[in-house]
Amino acid sequence: MSTVKFIVSGRVQGVFYRASTREQALELGLTGHAKNLADGSVEVLACGSGQAIEALERWLWHGPPAAKVEAVSQEYVQMPPPSGFVVG
Repeated sequence: MSTVKFIVSGRVQGVFYRASTREQALELGLTGHAKNLADGSVEVLACGSGQAIEALERWLWHGPPAAKVEAVSQEYVQMPPPSGFVVG
């Protein structure tokens, strides 16, 4: 099981990016969170199988229809797995 923190930048706030990310993550069996950051980006923490995290990363590059993703960075983190997937 892996845990990865993604930072997604571009037009990703106010376009249902977090809620859509939650739906996608739950479909993939991932836990974690999606939250807005003060600089206009979105932080996504995903915990689960490597294949599911890779699938989520591919989805993060597109997001919902109104989003315009410019960059997705990732960092592997060590932490206990969260329960559920929270939008914050």
